[in-house]
Amino acid sequence: MKTVLMVAEKPSLAQSIAKILSRGNMSSRKGLNGACSVHEYTGSFSGQTARFKMTSVCGHVMTLDFTGKYNHWDRVDPAELFSKAPTEKKEANPKLSMVKFLQVEGRGCDCIVLWLDCDKEGENICFEVLDAVLPVMNKPRGTEKTVFRARFSSITDTDICNAMGRLGEPDHNEALSVDARQELDLRIGCAFTRFQTKYFQGKYGNLDSSLISFGPCQTPTLGFCVERHDKIQSFKPELYWVLQAKISSDKDTSVLLDWDRVRVFDREIAQMFLNITRMEKEAKVEGTSRKEKAKQRPLALNTVEMLRVASSSLGMGPQHAMQIAERLYTQGYISYPRTETTHYPENFDLKGSLKQQANHPYWAQTVKQLLADGVNRPRKGHDAGDHPPITPMRSATEAELGGDAWRLYEYITRHFIATVSYDCKYLQNTISFQIGTERFTCSGKMLTSSGFTEIMPWQSIPPEESLPSCQKGDTFVLSEVKMLEKQTSPPDYLTEAELITLMEKHGIGTDASIPVHINNICQRNYVTVENGRRLRPTNLGIVLVHGYYKIGMDELMEVSFSPLAATGKPLSRCGKCHRFMKYIQAKPSRLHCSHCDETYTLPQNGTIKLYKELRCPLDDFELVLWSSGSRGKSYPLCPYCYNHPPFRDMKKGMGCNECTHPSCQHSLSMLGIGQCVECESGVLVLDPTSGPKWKMACNKCSVVVHFFENAHRVRVSADTCEACEAALVDVDFNKAKSPLPGDETQHTGCVFCDPVFQELVELKHAAPCHPMHRSGPGKRQGRGRARGRRPAGRLNPRRPKDKMAALAAYFV
Repeated sequence: MKTVLMVAEKPSLAQSIAKILSRGNMSSRKGLNGACSVHEYTGSFSGQTARFKMTSVCGHVMTLDFTGKYNHWDRVDPAELFSKAPTEKKEANPKLSMVKFLQVEGRGCDCIVLWLDCDKEGENICFEVLDAVLPVMNKPRGTEKTVFRARFSSITDTDICNAMGRLGEPDHNEALSVDARQELDLRIGCAFTRFQTKYFQGKYGNLDSSLISFGPCQTPTLGFCVERHDKIQSFKPELYWVLQAKISSDKDTSVLLDWDRVRVFDREIAQMFLNITRMEKEAKVEGTSRKEKAKQRPLALNTVEMLRVASSSLGMGPQHAMQIAERLYTQGYISYPRTETTHYPENFDLKGSLKQQANHPYWAQTVKQLLADGVNRPRKGHDAGDHPPITPMRSATEAELGGDAWRLYEYITRHFIATVSYDCKYLQNTISFQIGTERFTCSGKMLTSSGFTEIMPWQSIPPEESLPSCQKGDTFVLSEVKMLEKQTSPPDYLTEAELITLMEKHGIGTDASIPVHINNICQRNYVTVENGRRLRPTNLGIVLVHGYYKIGMDELMEVSFSPLAATGKPLSRCGKCHRFMKYIQAKPSRLHCSHCDETYTLPQNGTIKLYKELRCPLDDFELVLWSSGSRGKSYPLCPYCYNHPPFRDMKKGMGCNECTHPSCQHSLSMLGIGQCVECESGVLVLDPTSGPKWKMACNKCSVVVHFFENAHRVRVSADTCEACEAALVDVDFNKAKSPLPGDETQHTGCVFCDPVFQELVELKHAAPCHPMHRSGPGKRQGRGRARGRRPAGRLNPRRPKDKMAALAAYFV
């Protein structure tokens, strides 16, 4: 009969798994280290009767450390820790004798099943366990498989039995990634920590910390807190003024109106508006609106959101909340609490999980109503490919759990029920008023369906005073108009919840390590936790981060490299300061304004020159001209618009040939002729600098159309072709070189349809031809006629009649 060793990550987890798999028919004993128990039972494995031994470790078995002398701070230069110092694996807790314990229990076993947590750290612990037990296990026969990995997300009968029925293998690559991270953390953290601690303690006698630590994740975490502190300290309050109007809807009721201008920062202007409105006796209704709106139910719960809510709403620190969640998990009350996923798997039993809560004294009525009406499909969230979202696995009461454990369980359960509830719906009522020349509004919300807020009442729509019944043209007595003086206020110190959001956004730490990093900066006396769980940096934390900001990296670089302000040649004027910007030709080519300290990227792989000293009508920057050569494409561009698109339908990196400004003479609207003859999205745009060898080029692909060689002038007409709606072209030739019939010198027509123009148009490519465009027999290589071609789609680049209205419509 085979003996199968099974190892979990914690003693309580081992007991729960063994109890499920043995159906309670097991014997238990203490291991030699006194910390881990061994649970034994007989069962079936691979179709044969086997003896099972289930035990556990207590987290990591091994830890990474430096060898010998490198652990003595006074004998080693911290710089040596980066590369010279060798590392070794040591027992994480020598007092537990974990390696010896595993070897004693593993001796004589035939197979091992690893029940470690299903994350990267768990995979790493798998191989720590294997390193300890494989040398003492029975040798496999031939190619017999002896190492198995169980993957599970909750401690329920179904999940544990399913995991046992589909055993896999541990992931060695994930384990190695943890090894790499551990070594980086050790070398960087120890080197900087030792250097900082020795340096500062050797200079200052009143440091309020015995260890001045550094960490690749800990230090950026502290940096966010100090950055907010600096904003608070540098904040200068600014006075502003607000108009507040009050109308009487009946004898006993008055309604406050909000000013549409919101606020102004000039007192004299505010006083002027006040004087204008005070002259009026009535407020006239300009319009009313009633819109049905919805407040969406939450996404499924992941670790980061759980920690945010625990801190902001439950008053629990992230480290404490994570410890409670892990205890609830090992006791079988919730699913695995370390996950980035906010999307339920397709096979997730939503109805079964809801039914478990159907008799709970706090939310039974809500759950039963949901089951009766039909469970609502949850919102589609993010599937990170790790574990399902955090959900309750069985019903529990406050008396059963008590204290913080109950409060966290209650939130997790309410959140789960909310994800399968319906959206909260309400009516948004808005009334617009005109008082003299000024507009005011009042608005209110009226709940129509509570939806998920029934189970999450703190998210509900608060009751508001009802608005007066009215319609357009009605008037109300203006009972008061006054001007309020206020001032801008600084931001507050970061809350733990806000810090968690910043860490997640910038990729600092993982869902499991974020609480550890926040706890570290508190324990090291870098920040203190104040009311509302706000993090206020200490003097030590502030000085450290400011010191990192001032490390002389720039001084080192300037020894070998020139700053931007001292590089390049003056080319074009900045639209902000109207001084010359310098053109840096070295890749990546760019323009730099030393006065504004702004740098603007440019198109690459071409030449840049000033474009006739013309300026952009939007920002007053001088235009530059990019060209890929005489036989290629060229187009003007505004350096500012190229980096900061002015219209919502433009993207960064677009020149004037793609600009949708409706009236600028350099824009697509004025120079666009028709859709590209070869690509679907491009537009052929006249190159006004190309004369006398005129051409138009696609603003998306490499197509270049040469036409009207030696023409004196070529312009895009405001009129369009009746056949294809491409813009007509006005061409003016010198009499001596005119190819037009009858010695004519001027002609207006369509490039694609006009028979007079057909012999004067030739298509080329600015880059090597695509294979599908190569010439066939009887045609010159790489060239084809545009004769008889029609645009593949429709484009109407005609000018708008009301230029200012069109311009306003295009602005973001």
